[in-house]
Amino acid sequence: MDATATKPRLGRGLDALLGDAGDTPDPTRLPLDRIHHNPYQPRKRFDADELAALTASVREHGVLQPLVVRQAGDAFQLIAGERRLRAAKEAGLGEVPVHVVAFDDQQVFEAALVENIQRADLNPVEKAQGFKDYLDRFGLTQEQLGAKLGLDRTTISNLLGLLNLPAEVQDAVRLGQISLGHAKVLKGVPEAERQIALCKETIMRNYSVHALELLVKQQKLEAAGAAPAAREPAAKPEKTAHVQGIEDDLRHRLSCRVEIKVKGKDKGQLVIGFDTNDDFERIVEMLRK
Repeated sequence: MDATATKPRLGRGLDALLGDAGDTPDPTRLPLDRIHHNPYQPRKRFDADELAALTASVREHGVLQPLVVRQAGDAFQLIAGERRLRAAKEAGLGEVPVHVVAFDDQQVFEAALVENIQRADLNPVEKAQGFKDYLDRFGLTQEQLGAKLGLDRTTISNLLGLLNLPAEVQDAVRLGQISLGHAKVLKGVPEAERQIALCKETIMRNYSVHALELLVKQQKLEAAGAAPAAREPAAKPEKTAHVQGIEDDLRHRLSCRVEIKVKGKDKGQLVIGFDTNDDFERIVEMLRK
């Protein structure tokens, strides 16, 4: 089948990214078995109810919006329209309308990201993984990706941060059990085990984001209060002149080492040193007098 490829113009939004493909008056029709799935598809899960509803519509009305594909050898590779392709197969269609464009790998990846972000509300973890795969594969910065997708760099950075959370927490976000707001709060908890425990508690008790914030703040305060306060060593009591005088007097009387250690008010130790057994016997005899 002879199809005319269309050169895209990159820009913000899927229509801008696909360029003139959306304006082609007569789309080409291709057999479904000649269309391969997009290997750069960031969406891993598809809502069964939504797909069933789309399948019913396609079965009755057909595919109203053409898919976008690029030529790949003797076949074609899907660029945009993953759910429509799945619905068409479920509906038992033999062929679908398509627009064929001349996209390189990077543009195919961008189109998949844009379509899911703007049209299908890709869940935050899948967005983050799609961003990471794109940045790793093509070596772009977060700013450059943001410019291509019409997103602020901090939005991309915050999403990428989700990939540092434990797998259990990522799954909870992916399944919609906790929101992106909950995940951002959990990112501020340093221990992975605590992140998982708080995630489970949030799901079980149906905490709002604000309630989770308060809980995390309270636990931090309690942890800080429970930790033993670092104390400076107590200052050593000074030895008064009177004590020093007694120390000197005993040293001379006993002819040995004598030290008075003051521990506090009315407390201390009297230490008498000796070097031989004879010294010990002599000192003890003198003390008994």
